[in-house]
Amino acid sequence: MPEQTLAGAWGMAPAVLGVVVVGLFLGLVVAAVDRAVVAGAPRGAVEPFRSSARLLVEQRRTTLAPDRLLWRLGCAAVPVLALLSLAVVPIGGRTLWSTSADLVWFNAMEALLWAAVWLIGWGPNAVHALTGGYRFLAQGLAYELPLMFALITAGLAAGSLRTTDILATQQGLWFVVTMPVAFVVFVAGAAAFAFWGPFAAPAAPDIAGGVTSEVSGVDRLLVEAGRAVFLGATGAMAAALFLGGDAGPWLPGPVWHLLKTLAVIAALVWLGRRLPVLRPDRTVEVGWVVLVPLTLVQALVVAVLVLNGFYA
Repeated sequence: MPEQTLAGAWGMAPAVLGVVVVGLFLGLVVAAVDRAVVAGAPRGAVEPFRSSARLLVEQRRTTLAPDRLLWRLGCAAVPVLALLSLAVVPIGGRTLWSTSADLVWFNAMEALLWAAVWLIGWGPNAVHALTGGYRFLAQGLAYELPLMFALITAGLAAGSLRTTDILATQQGLWFVVTMPVAFVVFVAGAAAFAFWGPFAAPAAPDIAGGVTSEVSGVDRLLVEAGRAVFLGATGAMAAALFLGGDAGPWLPGPVWHLLKTLAVIAALVWLGRRLPVLRPDRTVEVGWVVLVPLTLVQALVVAVLVLNGFYA
């Protein structure tokens, strides 16, 4: 219903602006935490601002016979899709708009992100970028199904695909208690789509940076900012779907949601910098052989709990 959304309460333009501001804030948090972890001190947190200013004035790299249109389209699509994925994440208990299938929307943005990153690898007509693109395709295929099953499991428990309904169902018990596998797989799957941490093989040093090897200047800023915003959106969505969102004592609800989001982001960034990059065939094998069966078993357990009225 319109009155339950940010667009209905504030009007479309202010609501969109609010979501963009939240997305950029979360992206800055991801970048600042990442720099702080790498530098080993809080002063590393100012580095994202210096890097952004440097990339804004850096000249774009060019290659021999690139498909420039698709290349630029892929770079621009990454931050746009990351912000669109945030549109169905509850902010202050409301989403930007409600689709009655919010989880499908979030998953669709990830699928389109997959295509955008592939275009970044295809567009330059360069061997290292193309190799990174193929690695990302294989990785995305392996993690699409587990991530989708993890999302659907939360919807199954709530009996709805609307994120605000899922939030309301967790007022008594956070979903992470009964679906820890879905929580871990959701965060890991999102990291794979952002080729982050152990899933960074598509942009690994052994292929000279792979899918991002020929990206520079404003294009690199768009891609890096989009990855950071997407990881921030993942933290906010994980807090909403599995950690009770705004549920908590004493503090206002939005503060609780923000604290949980920051905790997920900190864990995601810290683990991503501590774990080694896995070989692409290993990550693909884990996705198909381990995560798909685990998420199916998790969904089965939740289905049994639903039939017994556990979440009622």
